[in-house]
Amino acid sequence: MKRYLILEDGTSFAGESFGAETISTGELAVQTSNFGYQEALTDPTNAGKILVFTTPVIGTTGINSIDYEAIDPNVRGIICNEIATHISDSPNFQELDYFLKEKKIPAIYGVDTRALAHKISNQSKIKASIMDTNDEHAFDQIRALVLPKNKTATISTSNSYAAPNIGKTIAVVDLGLKHSMLRELSLRKANIIVVPFNSKPQDILNLKPDGLVISNGPGTAAEVKKGLAPLFDEFYGKLPILGIGLGFLAICDYLDIELIDLPKPFNGVNYPVILQNSNTIWQTAMNIPQLALSENGGINFTETYYDLHSDLLAGFYLKDKEVLATAFNPEGAPGSFDGLRIFDQFMQLMEK
Repeated sequence: MKRYLILEDGTSFAGESFGAETISTGELAVQTSNFGYQEALTDPTNAGKILVFTTPVIGTTGINSIDYEAIDPNVRGIICNEIATHISDSPNFQELDYFLKEKKIPAIYGVDTRALAHKISNQSKIKASIMDTNDEHAFDQIRALVLPKNKTATISTSNSYAAPNIGKTIAVVDLGLKHSMLRELSLRKANIIVVPFNSKPQDILNLKPDGLVISNGPGTAAEVKKGLAPLFDEFYGKLPILGIGLGFLAICDYLDIELIDLPKPFNGVNYPVILQNSNTIWQTAMNIPQLALSENGGINFTETYYDLHSDLLAGFYLKDKEVLATAFNPEGAPGSFDGLRIFDQFMQLMEK
């Protein structure tokens, strides 16, 4: 069945339907990685987005039980060039088409996704819909729709839960965390307790944590600022803190580090960052709409990481305050494992 991806600027792209046959609207986002489609479509940071995969084919490895970043994905749709079907008779894998139908996620294949990515390359945010028609009424609908804000409130856990282990206790504030991040902490023998985004300082103090993680998630620092400010007031400079993705943006905002909107949000695995005053370059995974300026008076960075595309600040370490923050996802998933050292560094802070 033919379906259409329509954009708010009045253009449309035709393709063939797969997945759910629902109508959906969201923010169009280009996913540049050539692998890891399961991790990308289940990443909570992609909540509310219609993902455009630039890799030529997706679906070749099916859906497995290991590579979920969240069990219930919150993407609004998928656009791709080609899909693989009938991949395996193994009971350990589920075909992508069946998975999308089960999760009620619409998708279109047969679209020239590289041409689509090129068309929107200079637009930071654009609304799009997956529709059965591309008439003027459909365009009127998408233009009138307002995309929701503060998606963290809808995807954060409602109740605290534990991922038990031996060792140091870490409180993880869930702004839209990835399972891979919890896995990396657990591999380092961390006793993890995940708490909602709107937790009060006393809720966390009662857990007697050795460290605090502010997770990745969708949206901007402004959307979570009010809820996180009391936590920073209580714990900044008193507990080791690690901020990832949206957590990085929230820490920058708290420290009055100026945030810069990226011309095109980073969403993929091919973003090189360099550790200042070194020859160390990491290929990293990012899913973020902003980075930061490093020229901020009064802050003495111990280490800084810069995005090589923009020369903007993509991470830092404050030794005197025991704070680590990275715009990139050190766990990858999908992506390289170059940034895993960040978790080791955070664990060392708690050992002190």
